[in-house]
Amino acid sequence: QVQLVESGGGLVQAGGSLRLSCAAPSVIFSISDMGWFRQAPGKQRELVAAITSGGGSNYADSVKGRFTISRDNTKKMVYLQMNSLKPEDTAVYYCNQVGGLSGVIPLHSWGQGTQVTVSS
Repeated sequence: QVQLVESGGGLVQAGGSLRLSCAAPSVIFSISDMGWFRQAPGKQRELVAAITSGGGSNYADSVKGRFTISRDNTKKMVYLQMNSLKPEDTAVYYCNQVGGLSGVIPLHSWGQGTQVTVSS
């Protein structure tokens, strides 16, 4: 079973920043595309950002220009730098390996996630 461990969440005021980290020690990381997802209360989980094995990235429209996804293949880590946070960014954030025909389908069971709460 693939292990995914998210960290770095917390409580921050609107306009603030957080950096999320995800460890994926059992993923064949260097050839894997990775994604960050989030799930707000009462809403479906949604893809926030994805990064290919080659470093290409894409973002949900709601976070473009504010969030940056990155990866460190030697450490098997993926990061999400979140700036200019808004209350609507409040959610539990998860990472996962992604794939499928669309390239954004989560491939493994979810980790525990990390809570991000943005106060107004």
